[in-house]
Amino acid sequence: MVVIDYFDDLELSACRRINSLSRWRLVRSFFAAVSRLGDYPAWVGFGLLCASQQGSEAPVFVVQTLITAAIGIIAYKLLKHRLVRERPYIRHSGHIECGTAPLDRYSFPSGHTLHATSLSILYASYEPRMLIVLVPFALLVAASRVILGLHYPSDVLAGAALGAAIATTSISIVG
Repeated sequence: MVVIDYFDDLELSACRRINSLSRWRLVRSFFAAVSRLGDYPAWVGFGLLCASQQGSEAPVFVVQTLITAAIGIIAYKLLKHRLVRERPYIRHSGHIECGTAPLDRYSFPSGHTLHATSLSILYASYEPRMLIVLVPFALLVAASRVILGLHYPSDVLAGAALGAAIATTSISIVG
């Protein structure tokens, strides 16, 4: 696709600068660990903590979380398989290093960032005090995707926007 190729080339310089951080083993290891935690383990832990504070509302919270996460999975998989934007380390091999194994081949949008955003917003709607942990962790997850060469900055921004839209819709429906 010509449009995707244009944006890939437009973002190459930023990707190279950000991805160069992964050349340091400690940085790469740290962000690979953050990325793995952002797959689901951290969100399950945060969710269990939040659910434990909900009392009789816990079942509603759990169902809302599961539905919100499922909608996020469906949305990003549909987009990834329709838009087929190659990951930066594939499209720009030799310029972008892959810092950890990807979950799939395509990059747009960032599913990790989508879920980090949507679940942070959802959890914070129940427990605002959790923002002190959720926001920094979500930002680290988003950064990890570009630092590890798995996403372009626009993939991360699109994932965050889509995640925010899914979460706010979920909150407004359950309200």
